Amino acid sequence: MANRTVKDAKSIHGTNPQYLVEKIIRSRIYDSKYWKEECFALTAELLVDKAMELRFVGGVYGGNIKPTPFLCLTLKMLQIQPEKDIVVEFIKNEEFKYVRALGAFYMRLTGSSLDSYKYLEPLYNDNRKLRRQNRQAQFELVHVDEFIDELLREERVCDVILPRLQKRHILEENNEIEAKVSALEDDMDEEMELEEPDLTKYHVVENAKPKEKKERKRERSKSRERHRSRSRDRDIRHKKERRDRGRDRERRDKDRDRERKKKEDDRKRR
Repeated sequence: MANRTVKDAKSIHGTNPQYLVEKIIRSRIYDSKYWKEECFALTAELLVDKAMELRFVGGVYGGNIKPTPFLCLTLKMLQIQPEKDIVVEFIKNEEFKYVRALGAFYMRLTGSSLDSYKYLEPLYNDNRKLRRQNRQAQFELVHVDEFIDELLREERVCDVILPRLQKRHILEENNEIEAKVSALEDDMDEEMELEEPDLTKYHVVENAKPKEKKERKRERSKSRERHRSRSRDRDIRHKKERRDRGRDRERRDKDRDRERKKKEDDRKRR
């Protein structure tokens, strides 16, 4: 009973929320000491206190596959399915960085592509350090923006396979999301303004300002187009690599089948 999903929980991506975590890892979490002692009878309100006690992120570690507290609390959130407002408050929490990381990870698992970009991309501006435990039970340092980048780009994070994410440029073309504006562009604009000479002494100031604004808009649009073209090129490369891997696997399977048939024929002849 303690490991079942709540009755009024909604299916996520067409399945039970807990099934987003693989069965082997899920069973290891159920058998872990942290799950039995710390996660028993947790509610959405009590979960906040446990999230504040986190000191590192990670998936599983060791030869016998032990889950980290971060992964246990993630599964507990999938089990009790807290409201979206609570998850958003986790993400917006600036005081506790591991609470923010937990909320971002849960949002990436359960949220739509639009919600993932909407709530996770602002965290690119968070440069605080996180401790992460790897498979060898060793700790390594990563930054919050690196962790968010992995959530939006990688297929597996913290030993959990992430749901497929729709490409950002497709959402932009469908006008479902605004074009991404980097925080560095604002800094560059400010530097450009500081470097510009004082033209107030001259009478040509009124005609010069609109031209400069147009040029800046053109430069921004060009940089966005370059960014889109680069992302499309990356997608094409990834697709080609996957096709090549699939063909190699098919060839290997065919070779194995031929070898097996030959061995069986030789045995029959003998």
